[in-house]
Amino acid sequence: MKLAVAAVGGLREGFYREACAEYCRRMAVMRPVEILEVREERIADENSPSQVERALEREGGRILALLRDGDVPVSLSPAGRQADSAEFACMIDPGADPDAKRMVFIIGSSHGLSPSVYGKCRLSLSLGPMTFPHQLARVILLEQIYRGQMINAGRAYHK
Repeated sequence: MKLAVAAVGGLREGFYREACAEYCRRMAVMRPVEILEVREERIADENSPSQVERALEREGGRILALLRDGDVPVSLSPAGRQADSAEFACMIDPGADPDAKRMVFIIGSSHGLSPSVYGKCRLSLSLGPMTFPHQLARVILLEQIYRGQMINAGRAYHK
């Protein structure tokens, strides 16, 4: 099973780009993670629920277009299931779902994800009860994927 991270928007700050690149570099020799980005919609009035809803649906359409047969989409959401690192390692273990070709972790914009994306996801995962900027959530997710791969390989990174 391959792993991918689909995210709305790019990494604007250099320190986020460097951190993500470092974890991707570390995983390149084990099981590389594919990074998929879709354009974030601009919203003229952030306080307009209808504009936010339209933006989420447009972003959601672009995210859903990235998914292929055999994918296991997993949304990141504050309301999702929390897992410790060992449980997460089991989730990403290549043998966890023999029918799965690729597990795709989906990170939305600051407004979240559209209901259409949540509806396609097999699982919703939470990084914890705190709120993180979506760019930092990508760094945290990549670190946990790296940690999970190290746990699955029996390596000493996880303490």
